[in-house]
Amino acid sequence: MKSSVPADPTVLRPMPGQPRVVLLRPLVTSPLIEVGEFSYYDDPDDPTAFETRNVLYHYGPEKLVIGRFCALGTGVRFIMNGANHRMDGPSTFPFPTMGGSWSDHFDLLTGLPNRGDTVVGNDVWLGYGVTVMPGVRIGHGAIVGSGAVVTSDVPDYGIVGGNPARLIRTRYSAGDVARLLAVAWWDWPVEHITEHVRTIMSGSVADLEAAVPNA
Repeated sequence: MKSSVPADPTVLRPMPGQPRVVLLRPLVTSPLIEVGEFSYYDDPDDPTAFETRNVLYHYGPEKLVIGRFCALGTGVRFIMNGANHRMDGPSTFPFPTMGGSWSDHFDLLTGLPNRGDTVVGNDVWLGYGVTVMPGVRIGHGAIVGSGAVVTSDVPDYGIVGGNPARLIRTRYSAGDVARLLAVAWWDWPVEHITEHVRTIMSGSVADLEAAVPNA
């Protein structure tokens, strides 16, 4: 008889013998990063350094929000709003941050471009070496190809690639995307997800609708 015990979202390394894979929710400590259950990062060097090596220029107050069941390939990086420099004068150099009397001019760094929180939806796959720019929203079920630089929002169930990333196609028709968003399987109780893993991975939209709890 097959086990019906769900995976444990609190285990840092969920794959036996694969220390390169970590679940992000039990790893992150920054109050500026929110990650849903079962989203993971894969890195052969040190995946536990995700907060410092993969989330860059994160001085706040903008947040990085990652949904549930997301797969982040090696080298995925999020560039946060703190990377912005002033561009309306002759120099882009941030003199006030270097200290000394230059810090008297910190007002010159106020009002820099700010696109708000960076948000990754649920069930998103970010390929190897993807770079996500500040304030981008990546929709549920989206796929971002390896090496892409995401400078603008990605639609739900969209597939994008390139630099800057462009929409290649959508995984489903507009009608089916609406149906999938209504089902929102990632919000199901984990026990129910466990029962319907095969449908979630390989079933049709209709199959998924038939599996909705209490449907």
